[in-house]
Amino acid sequence: MKGIAVHGDEILDTVEYARPSEGGDVISTILRREFTYDQKQGTCAEYFDVTNANCSADSDCVQGEVDFDGHGRRTGRCVQYYNHTFKTCEIQTWCPIERFAAVQEPELVEAINFTIFIRNSIRFPKFKVLRGNIKDASNKRDMQKYLSKCHYHTDKEPYCPNFRLGYIATQARENFSELCRTGGVIGVFINWDCNLDIDPSNCKPTYSFRRLDLRKDQANSGYYFRQCCSYAVWVFSCRFAKYYNRNGVESRTLIKAYGIRLDVIVHGHAGKFSPIPTIISTVTAMTSVGICTIICDWIMLTFIDKNEVYSERKFDEVVKEPKEPVSTELSFINSFGSDHSDLSEGVPL
Repeated sequence: MKGIAVHGDEILDTVEYARPSEGGDVISTILRREFTYDQKQGTCAEYFDVTNANCSADSDCVQGEVDFDGHGRRTGRCVQYYNHTFKTCEIQTWCPIERFAAVQEPELVEAINFTIFIRNSIRFPKFKVLRGNIKDASNKRDMQKYLSKCHYHTDKEPYCPNFRLGYIATQARENFSELCRTGGVIGVFINWDCNLDIDPSNCKPTYSFRRLDLRKDQANSGYYFRQCCSYAVWVFSCRFAKYYNRNGVESRTLIKAYGIRLDVIVHGHAGKFSPIPTIISTVTAMTSVGICTIICDWIMLTFIDKNEVYSERKFDEVVKEPKEPVSTELSFINSFGSDHSDLSEGVPL
């Protein structure tokens, strides 16, 4: 990731916002931060929105109880909620609590012009082909000059690996200002679909972008992480926090950061014509529908010298025998009448 941003009186470079490092296939950038300054171990009022946190007497607070949505262990006392008139149960924790004392910074809207450098290569060992998503150059100097100026474009610059954050958000159909406020996870899908019957130089990647977190589920949408830090060193997990001493008291600054996480996901498929798989596939398809049997019979009966022998073995000849006439009672009566009463000769009855 590359880019410079002016944030108030501060100049933020890549080291400030390109974090945390989460692996070779993940890129993260900070777009908004919330600070809870000068936290110390002690006792303070629980946040009023926590279940059963509001109270009117000490009897309403159970000593030693730890609420799952709360910020610490209850002491059993009912105290005033900071500078408000109502009361909540007192807890032992890092004070002041984050939900009361957090200070929000404005969104880093200039990050829309930050660029992401995504370098990817794919290898098809069966065809001994290796392809990359960076345009080949005659020398290293020309390559660096090209990469320092180009930005990815589907038609004009398909081999440029530099992507603007604003372009990624637009392609994912997301509002960049909203992503700065809530954070989000976007998948960068690189698809290699190569026809190796033609020159391998025509094997180019295609990119698509889609949001991966649940946008409609407010509890699970967005992307944020917490870090504890001293004034000079940032650490991205409270388990590895570095603290500072002020007047002999251990203190810390808690930072909750919102940002965009890019998950790079690569798919690859390549094919090349080969006669043997083609023949096997064709024969298999023909066998499945019974065409092979018909073709084999036609060849044997047409082109083989001993086709009569094959025909006798293959087919059974059926001979129809002539049927004998069957005499009936009606035919007997007709013959008897013709012998004794021939009306055509005029013999009287």
